[in-house]
Amino acid sequence: MEVFKFGGASVKDANAVKNMVSVLQKVGFKNTLIVVSAMGKTTNALEVVIKNYFENKKELQSSLQDVKKYHNTILLDLFENENHSAFKKIGVLFNELNSFLNTNKSPDYNFVYDQTIGFGELVSTTIISEYLNSIGLQNNWLDVRDFIKTDSYYRRANINWEATQNLIFSNFNLSSLNITQGFLGSDANNFTTTLGREGSDYTAAIFAYCLNADSVTIWKDVPGVLNADPRYFENARLLNKISYTEAIELAFYGASVIHPKTLQPLQGKEIPLYVKSFLNPEANGTKIGKDSVLEPNIPCFIVKKNQVLISLSSLDFSYIVEENISEIFNLLHLYKMKVDVIQNSAISFSVCVENIYNNLEKLLHHLKSKFKVTCHENVSLYTIRHYNEKAITQIETDKTVLLKQLTQETIQVVTK
Repeated sequence: MEVFKFGGASVKDANAVKNMVSVLQKVGFKNTLIVVSAMGKTTNALEVVIKNYFENKKELQSSLQDVKKYHNTILLDLFENENHSAFKKIGVLFNELNSFLNTNKSPDYNFVYDQTIGFGELVSTTIISEYLNSIGLQNNWLDVRDFIKTDSYYRRANINWEATQNLIFSNFNLSSLNITQGFLGSDANNFTTTLGREGSDYTAAIFAYCLNADSVTIWKDVPGVLNADPRYFENARLLNKISYTEAIELAFYGASVIHPKTLQPLQGKEIPLYVKSFLNPEANGTKIGKDSVLEPNIPCFIVKKNQVLISLSSLDFSYIVEENISEIFNLLHLYKMKVDVIQNSAISFSVCVENIYNNLEKLLHHLKSKFKVTCHENVSLYTIRHYNEKAITQIETDKTVLLKQLTQETIQVVTK
């Protein structure tokens, strides 16, 4: 049993869907589950629909029509006959969405978000399943909400593992090609829930765990996992192998590798994860697995832009001790600051944070009542795993270094 996950970029239009078929034909699809995301930028488009639902009802139908037109173009490119059952099935799904938006009484944004956003995956998998059947690749379309059960923490639901395992074990046909949605689940009342960031990758891992799959493959538009983001670093290189632990470390520091919640169930059963290119499917890509040494063993670069460096010292030159640090972290939590680096000495404390919720001014105002405060906005945080002197020089050249912190394997540098 293998699990394949195809993201939005890999099914963004009719040609991409046909390329997905080519990938399956090249690598094989016997006893395979395919997990698929919404097509292209559909999730973003549905977020506009949700925004209009709450803030601008006049534009609601127009934004919904944009989503329909996008998918109708793909349908027309894939199916010559407009009487094909795919058109009717997609019409039914959009009618369901429209009906929900017209009849919903809940003012809860998170609830409405999950009931609306999931139609991206339901539509994409329906189109792809119908197309595969039309060219002779018989498959079963599965509603993932019948298998993955969660709590009602909308937009970041937690898995009910016992119920999920029982449903998958009892109702899953291992002997055929199956296709289902990433990102989605359902709660005890059968309302749609979503699994949060990297939810489709997580879906693939959940099924792999419950089905004791041989492997999971995530198909991307890159050769695999690279040692640096090519948008910011020249000469990024492919990493052939990474351990689960290393991948989790890289993700913790901000690398767009694989989210730790995806790796955890795979690590539990030692199921290898492959990251491969849907543009070159027969290439090896990257393998993430148990005890895999980093190959090649080279520095891995991560950068986070638009960070905030806050430096504090006591007003009376007294020590920064446990009581002060506890108070600082309570304030960081209160104002929802994501902490990326901390550094302290006897009379000073520095922290690099992400101001995701735009609460910086409130935080600084609060801190200034008890500390001397220096703040640097729009700084960059560089992290290098397995650093060497050349790698450090590479990121420090022509920059002002505001903070540097080294451990045995990792260096973090804040620059302006």
